[in-house]
Amino acid sequence: MPSNVMTDRLLAVLPETLRPQAAQRLAAAAPTLHRLLAGLYGERADFENWYGALMASLGTLYAARPAALQALDAQRAAQPDWFLSQQMLGYCSYVNNFGGTLAGVREQIPYLQELGVRYLHLLPFLRARAGENDGGFAVTSFDDVEAALGTNADLEALTTALRGAGISLCSDFILNHVADDHVWAQAAKAGDAQARAMFHIFPDRSLPDQYEATLGQVFPQVAPGNFSHVDAAGGWVWTTFYPYQWDLNYANPAVFAEMAQALLRLANRGVEVFRLDSTAFLWKRLGSNSMNQPEAHQLLQALRAIVDIVAPGVLLKAEAIVPTRELPAYLGSANAAECHIAYHSSLMAAGWVGLAEQNTDVLRAVIANTPPLPPAATWLSYVRCHDDIGWNVLRAEAGADSAQRLARVARFFSGAEGSYARGAAFQSSDPNAAHGSNGMAAALTGLQSAQTEQERELAMRRMLLLHGLALSFGALPVLYMGDELAMENDESYLQRPQHAMDSRWLQRPRFDRQRWQQRYDGTKMAGRMYQGLTALIKARQAHAALAADAPRSLLDDGPAGVLVLARGERFRALMNFSASEQHYTLAGSWTDCLSGAILGGTITVAPYALHWLERGDD
Repeated sequence: MPSNVMTDRLLAVLPETLRPQAAQRLAAAAPTLHRLLAGLYGERADFENWYGALMASLGTLYAARPAALQALDAQRAAQPDWFLSQQMLGYCSYVNNFGGTLAGVREQIPYLQELGVRYLHLLPFLRARAGENDGGFAVTSFDDVEAALGTNADLEALTTALRGAGISLCSDFILNHVADDHVWAQAAKAGDAQARAMFHIFPDRSLPDQYEATLGQVFPQVAPGNFSHVDAAGGWVWTTFYPYQWDLNYANPAVFAEMAQALLRLANRGVEVFRLDSTAFLWKRLGSNSMNQPEAHQLLQALRAIVDIVAPGVLLKAEAIVPTRELPAYLGSANAAECHIAYHSSLMAAGWVGLAEQNTDVLRAVIANTPPLPPAATWLSYVRCHDDIGWNVLRAEAGADSAQRLARVARFFSGAEGSYARGAAFQSSDPNAAHGSNGMAAALTGLQSAQTEQERELAMRRMLLLHGLALSFGALPVLYMGDELAMENDESYLQRPQHAMDSRWLQRPRFDRQRWQQRYDGTKMAGRMYQGLTALIKARQAHAALAADAPRSLLDDGPAGVLVLARGERFRALMNFSASEQHYTLAGSWTDCLSGAILGGTITVAPYALHWLERGDD
């Protein structure tokens, strides 16, 4: 248990009006926080002094939290499952692509409300490294907005406007690394010992070579290896991603304290959700792959405890693109809560495998392996995002020949062997490898390559089918900007030298205002997609059975190409992932929530059709 002296350091900087509330939160979360941090740093002689200073800094940030956000904290603490409703819908985009600037995004709020969005994930908008910066993921300052996108005042104006519209802003928070022009990196290059201790810097290749023996590679083509020689630093710096992204050393408690405070400062500007980037890489261990280490979870659990004390209205989302069996740890345990939300990347990838193979066995295996969740936690479901589709998360579910099988799927989505898809391979020079796949949903489902009305119709059904899966699985579903308008690949990245080597820019287009103007026109692809998707969204909003925490079970009474999910006793999601008509037998009378038709007995399910069925009273 932490001593009262330590928790009193937090209380001491609060006004009298906040102390009773803070004392309650401390009683609930401070013992867990102290235990976790003592487990990480307790052997240090200065641990208790460091912990006390951390508590004092948390008190300062608590006291600085605006009254409107404190009221939101209280409201959400009283209803901790607020984000599990079937009314919740996310939308994800880059600021410059969607609105140009943060002020421009604010002007898009009516459109987000029209879609039914309650959660807006804006990809990195903080000040990033000049030049190459991995799409903003090489952060130079956690306290300043990127100048081209606006100011801190613009950010606060946006979060205020979004909150008034009932929309929570999600920001990326890059935990694993900072840019090589971050103030810490600059000081480290100048020889500052405290700054150097924020990173992993080695004088020669001795230890890096030992680590490399068991490490994987994230970008083997454009950034091979995990260490970069930096002359100014006088050695080799750990750089898991790109040479200009320096991994932070979380074995140093100063790193944790600084990053926790940076997150809370952003929360005090109105950010309500944090996508914690690269969480799997936080802790390094010689002789391992330095991923998913127990200490990484201790760090995230400690961060959650801090949020529960200072800003309990805030959600933490784990960006851990790992196999299904490794996902539950990111949501915590009985001993300590961790993140509120975790990406279900296996579900996303398995949906695409279902289309490529016209078979749902991998998808069924993923769903069967999806564990129950702790209270007030959920998966995040999605069809596409700014990153590639990584197939290797499905190794366990794809069977004994998983490498060959997933390589075939990867080739399919790169357009090989007569495929309708128009995607691109990512980070692989071996055509027989299960490389990542890139491309907008319209390109990967065949809409971009369609020449006939029949081909366009089938492609449109595939797009709606995958979105129907994300919307009905039991998760917080997030749309990726442009998919609602069937936007296609952006090939212009090939003309930009700083992006040409990275095919992920295929799926990072500018928002197409012409397609947006066509969203009500059923003769246009944009209109057909928009109207079909919004019909699904409205149907979901009307059915509590589709809430994230409503019961879900997998039914095995359909043919191989068909997925059947039961959501409670009276709701079924029926999805045909094949190009052929399938047959399915319904017991009793069911209403199709999308068409209004009454169905029963053996029904014919059209190619790539989606049915949401509600049982009648018979």
